[in-house]
Amino acid sequence: MDIVLLDPPLVALDKDAPIPYAGEICAFKIHGLEAPFEAVVLNGTSGEGQLRARGLVDCELQKEYTFIIQAHDCGAGPGGTGGKKSHKAVVHIQVNDVNEFSPVFREAQYHAAVTEGKIYDSILQVEATDQDCSPQYSQICNYQITTTNTPFAIDRNGNIRNTEKLSFDKQQQYEVLVKAFDCGQKRSTESVAVHIDVKPVCKPGWQGWDKRVDYEPGTGSKQLFPKMHLETCGGPLSSVRNTVELQTSHIGKGCDRETYSEKSLQKLCGASSGSTDLLPAPSSSTNWTASLVTDSGRDSDLIFRFDGGQAANIPDQVVPQILTDQFTIATWMKHGPNPGLRAEKETLLCNSDKTEMNRHHYSLYVHNCRLVFLLRRDFTQVDTFRPAEFHWKLEQICDKEWHYYVINVEFPVVTLYVDGVTYDPYLVTDDWPIHPSQIDVQLTVGACWQGGEVTKPRFTQYFRGSLSGLTIRPGKIESQKVISCLQACKEGLDINSLESLGKGIKFHFNPAQSILVMEGEDLENMNAALRKVSYINSRQFPTPGIRRLHISTSVQCFGEDTCISIPDIDAVVMVLQPNEPRITIAGVDRLTRPAADLRGPAGLNLFQDLHIISTVTKGDTASHHTAGRLGVQEEIIHNLDYCDILVLGEELRPEQESLQLQRSTLLGKHLDATNSTSGMSIYGVDSMSNYEQVIRQVHYHNWHPAQTPDRKFRLTCSELNGRYTSNEFTLEISVLHKSEAGAHVNHMAAPPQYMQVVPHLAMVHSQYPTHSSGVPSGCHSGVIVSCIAALVVVVVLSIYEHLNRINHS
Repeated sequence: MDIVLLDPPLVALDKDAPIPYAGEICAFKIHGLEAPFEAVVLNGTSGEGQLRARGLVDCELQKEYTFIIQAHDCGAGPGGTGGKKSHKAVVHIQVNDVNEFSPVFREAQYHAAVTEGKIYDSILQVEATDQDCSPQYSQICNYQITTTNTPFAIDRNGNIRNTEKLSFDKQQQYEVLVKAFDCGQKRSTESVAVHIDVKPVCKPGWQGWDKRVDYEPGTGSKQLFPKMHLETCGGPLSSVRNTVELQTSHIGKGCDRETYSEKSLQKLCGASSGSTDLLPAPSSSTNWTASLVTDSGRDSDLIFRFDGGQAANIPDQVVPQILTDQFTIATWMKHGPNPGLRAEKETLLCNSDKTEMNRHHYSLYVHNCRLVFLLRRDFTQVDTFRPAEFHWKLEQICDKEWHYYVINVEFPVVTLYVDGVTYDPYLVTDDWPIHPSQIDVQLTVGACWQGGEVTKPRFTQYFRGSLSGLTIRPGKIESQKVISCLQACKEGLDINSLESLGKGIKFHFNPAQSILVMEGEDLENMNAALRKVSYINSRQFPTPGIRRLHISTSVQCFGEDTCISIPDIDAVVMVLQPNEPRITIAGVDRLTRPAADLRGPAGLNLFQDLHIISTVTKGDTASHHTAGRLGVQEEIIHNLDYCDILVLGEELRPEQESLQLQRSTLLGKHLDATNSTSGMSIYGVDSMSNYEQVIRQVHYHNWHPAQTPDRKFRLTCSELNGRYTSNEFTLEISVLHKSEAGAHVNHMAAPPQYMQVVPHLAMVHSQYPTHSSGVPSGCHSGVIVSCIAALVVVVVLSIYEHLNRINHS
C-alpha cells in the first residue's frame, strides 16, 4: 500500500478561519528527505491531509520510520505570501508485514542415531526460519512429518521422538520428511530429510569374525580371525582370558593323524622292531580279524568296534611266546561307561589257559571305568609274593573319546602312558606266581577265553568300545619320544609370529595343540594376539570336512571379580578335499624265459623294468596350450606305505619255489619285508623311487620248473594304509622248456633274441579289470602276425633252396 493510515488522522486547524487564505491549509512539509513519504492536502478549509509513500516500502528492509511534519497556511493571498507554519508534529510510521516468504530449514538434511529398544523424549530437533519481518509471519508455529506409517512424531518446536521401540533386526535406518509452517500457516516449499539410524544394543562380545574358514590342503598355516576384536561397551578391563579349542574328536582317532599301517608308523617313528600287531587288516595270512566289525568310515584308520559280542583268538604262531621282564603293550581305545554292566570286566587283551583251568596269565581290561593290567608270573621266574595287578583311575577311560594307551613293563614297575603323558598306578595288588603246568594258553582280543571250569569253552568278559593298533613288543620298552610320535596329531592350532605377540600376553598350548589359552591385561594387545591364531594341517592328504572351533572368554574389571559376560563363539574350519593321487604301476607284464633261468643262482628278476608314478588331475585353463581343456595330469611326489606281491592261483610250493629279496637291498631305507607262500609284502613309509629300487630286486626261484604251471603275480601299492591304491599290475611268467626250445631252433631257425622278454608294456589303472592292459589288443596280434610272417619267410626260403638243389641235380 502507498497510503499511510495515521492515528489520529492528519488534520491541521488555523484560528484565522473563516478568513480566506489565512485560515486555509495550503501544504504539509516533511522534514527529513530520507523518509520515502510525502504529505498532500485533501481539503484546505477543513485542514485534512493524507500521508503517502513516494514508492514501495519493504518491511524486511525497514520496519519503522520517524520524522517531523508541519502544516503551512495559505498566507494573505493566493500566492501564499506571508504564510505561517504550525508547530512540529512527530510522525511514527510502522510498516505492516505481508506473508510473502516461506519457512526454510537451517540444515539441508539431518542425521541422528538411536539405540534399539528405547523410547526417546527427543531424538533430535529440526529448525526452520522465515525471512518475513513481523512476528506473525516470521515465527515458525508448527512442524509436520509428511512421511506416512513411520514410528515417529514431531512437536511444534521441531523435536522428533519415536512412538514405539525400534528394532535393529527389523529395520536399521529410517528416512523421515518434515515440513515447517509459519504462524500465518504458510508452509515450507521444500521438505527436509531426517535420517535416523537404529543401532543394536551394545552387547559385549567378539566382533569381526567369520563362522566358516576354508582351509586348502598344503597351504600351511592359515589365520582364523584376521579382523576379530572384542567389544566391551566402554567398560574398563583389568584382564582378559581366552580359550580357543579345536574340536576334532569326530576325525579318525581323535584328530587328523597319519593313517599309515601300524607297522609302517612304528618304522616311521623309529620304534623298536619285533612288535606283533594283534589287530591287523583281515587278509589270507591274518584271518583272525575277519569276523570282527570294522569301522570303514574313518579315513582308512583301521578301527574295530566291539559291542559286547565279538572277540578273536590270536593264532599260536602269531603270539609272542615269552614276555620277559621288559615289554610294551600299546593300543588306541575309545570307551564310554556302560550303565547296568558296571560290575562286569571288559577285556581288551587276555592270555588264559586254553583248556582244563581258567587262569589268566596276563590281561588288560576295564572295570568300573578303571584300567587294570594283570600280570601273573610263573613259578619258574619267581616264587615270592609279587605285584600282580596295576590299577589306574582316569577320566579318559570312559570319556567316549580316542586315546592312545601304552603300558611299559619293567617288572615290577609298570608305567601307563595316555596320549604321551605318564601315569603311575593308584593301586598295586600282590599275588602268588602261577603254578607251573603243561596247559597251553590262548591269547584273545575283545574278551577272555574260558577253557576250563565250564561245560563248554567260551568267551567271557566281553569288551564294549573301539580298538585300533593293538600291539605287543616283547623284550624291550618303548621310549617316550616314540610314543609321542605314534600318537601325534598332524593338525592343530598355531600362532603366527610368536615374536610379535607382545610381552603382556601369556599363552599355553595343550600337548596336542588343540587347546590354546591366552591371557593379557591390555585389550588391544589381546585383540592383536587373537588375530594371529591359525589352523595348520601338515598332512599331504588331510581328511576333508569340518573342524569345530570354540572360543570362551572371561573378563575381569578393576575391583570386581567379573564385570561383563562375553558370549562364547562357535565357528568351523572347513578342510577342503585334497587333490587325490592316482598311483600307476607300469612295466613289462609278460616274461618268457627258459627253465634254466629260473633254476639259476640268481633266479628270475621279476620287475626289473618297473615304474611307479603318481599323478593328480588339475583343471588348467591359464595356458593357451590347455585352453578349454580340463583334467591336466600333474605328477606329484609322495610316499607309499606298502606294496604287496600276491601269487595268483595256487600258493608257492616251498620245497621247489620261492620269492627272494636280499636284505641288503633294504639298508638305508625305511622299508621292511615279509615273505610267505602266498607272496611278499614290502612295507614302510618311503618314497616311490625307493619302493621301485627294492621291488626291482625281487627274484623268483624255481628248482623244478617242469613240475610247476606258468605263474602269475599281482603287484599293488598303497598310500595311507589303503586310502589311495594303485592299479593291480599283473605279471605272467611263461617257462620255455628244452624240448620246446629245441623244436623252435630246428624248425624255425629262431634267432637267440626270441628267448628274451616279449615287450608288452602295461599301464593299467585301478578302475580297469585286473587282467586288462593299457596296450591295445592289436599289439598282441601284431606280435603273433610278425612271428607267423617270419615263419612263412623261413619256410618259403627253405622250400626255394630245396627246389634249387633238385633242379641242379
